[in-house]
Amino acid sequence: MPIMKERLSRQIFRPLGIVLFFLLFSYAAMAATGEKDSVFLRVTSGPGQEYTIKVQGTQSERGFLIDLASFARALRLGSVFDGRRMQIDEAFGSTVTSCVLEAGSDFAVIGSAAGDTPKRVIQLGSSPVIQQDRLSMQVEQACRMFTLWLGRPVRYDASESRIDASLGSRVPDASLQAVGRFDSDTSPDTAPLKSPQSSAPSAGDSTSSRPTEGKTLIYDVVVQTRANGVVIRFSASGGMRRASFLRPDGSGNLYLTIENAVGNPAYLAKDYQAGVVRSITPTLLDGGAMQFTIALNVPAYRIKSSSFRYDPLKNDYVISIMNDVDVEAIHLSEKERRIQERLSRDVDKWKLDAVVIDAGHGGKDPGAIGTRGTREKDVVLNVAQDLGMFIRQKWPDVRVIYTRKDDTFIPLKERGQIANRYGGKLFVSIHCNSTAVNNRVRGPEVYILGPHKTDASLKVAMFENSVITEEENSAESYKGFSDEYLIMSSMAQSAFATQSTELAQDVLRGVSRSGSNNGLGVRQAGFMVLWTPSMPSILVETGYLSNPAEEALLRDRKEQTSIAYEIFQGLQQYRASYESRMTASARMGE
Repeated sequence: MPIMKERLSRQIFRPLGIVLFFLLFSYAAMAATGEKDSVFLRVTSGPGQEYTIKVQGTQSERGFLIDLASFARALRLGSVFDGRRMQIDEAFGSTVTSCVLEAGSDFAVIGSAAGDTPKRVIQLGSSPVIQQDRLSMQVEQACRMFTLWLGRPVRYDASESRIDASLGSRVPDASLQAVGRFDSDTSPDTAPLKSPQSSAPSAGDSTSSRPTEGKTLIYDVVVQTRANGVVIRFSASGGMRRASFLRPDGSGNLYLTIENAVGNPAYLAKDYQAGVVRSITPTLLDGGAMQFTIALNVPAYRIKSSSFRYDPLKNDYVISIMNDVDVEAIHLSEKERRIQERLSRDVDKWKLDAVVIDAGHGGKDPGAIGTRGTREKDVVLNVAQDLGMFIRQKWPDVRVIYTRKDDTFIPLKERGQIANRYGGKLFVSIHCNSTAVNNRVRGPEVYILGPHKTDASLKVAMFENSVITEEENSAESYKGFSDEYLIMSSMAQSAFATQSTELAQDVLRGVSRSGSNNGLGVRQAGFMVLWTPSMPSILVETGYLSNPAEEALLRDRKEQTSIAYEIFQGLQQYRASYESRMTASARMGE
């Protein structure tokens, strides 16, 4: 009998062992080939404030290449990519800064959006590459770059395949913020970037922050127009280098050659449609120098003189070009200056300098609930916070006011009062829709205040207004709510009707998505949250939680950020046309 049991055990466990062996072999082979397309990012912004999100990327012979746009979006940073260069913006402090990266370039250029702080240049351990039309970078080097730029630890744990980012206060070691800046008293031939190895952000990171072979980096070219000519500045990081300057030849070309210098010719090349300078063409010479050919528009301008100097305060190489003075142009410029001064005195009366963002529901009021348990109050809070982030990054001069920043219940009437109290110029209320009649309905909608024109609009308004039953003394607070009261409220907002409609149309164009079947178009209904704000006001229904497919989209964190950016694009379009129109009206009044 024991022998029979042993044979039986062998018959059972031998095939099982073979199966386990092949499973383990397949897993090991998959790990060896690096078949992964994402890593987890854990972000901590303060006590009890943490979230984890996937960041896209690809495995390659160089290691895991992380998608920089996905990385930036996960950190709640804005980014723009033109197919070659990417600009990432942050606004953690009072100053908005940007980081510019380019495929194939070993340098990241960092500066403030307002241009009021010196630029920094960080040398990368590996240059970004383009993978499937996306800008990617080795994950360790991307973490190092974000750490040095933001002054906050961003570290990659390869064993856990996870990135940890702490976005609270800056790292106490201030030397991180010195990386990329040069000492003014350092020898030109040995000037290193300040990068103490003791402040390296991750273990084993020994990448130097010196320019290659001690060369000076030319990282930007700016042409400044004056009434009697132009000033061309070539911005550098590194010690002062010997330079030669050749004045314009018969064809109107002049030349600046800077010895022992490098730069990215594709980025530094410039073309101009009008003005004294037609183009600037950089060339890397065999001898280790960089030469710039500046083509002047000699048929249209008579050049009087040209000169060259080095600006030690800004570490710029400067060319000044003077042409004949156009007296009429000077008079016109002076007239425009006086008009602009008068306009600036009245700008606060109409400038869009504060946006109120209202995340619907909250606290004891969950709002609509999807079939998978997705709560409206959670979705719209994420969208609202992301929208506020984009506004702060892209519009540093605009204040963002939230009616709620967390899972708090705020009465409807108080939301509009908050908007008025803090001087809002736009009011954007964010919600998710739901219907019990047809779970196939999907798509975003944008509403303004007014008497409902369809039963569907009435039902949406009734659902959103039903929250008043959760409020204390609701019967007294909302006494007199009727169609007549709604009409009076609409009349009281008539001054903003046109602006609200225009705002709603711009936002609707931004959030519209393929597959919508709810009948696009700006709608109006009696939303109580829109009663009290004394400013252009809209309510955005981001989609239907009652539709299973759209619920899956609305609960996706990346899609929530995309929706927020689409709403911002609508606000951006509205702001551009509104301020342009107001400026034109002010000029006509002159």
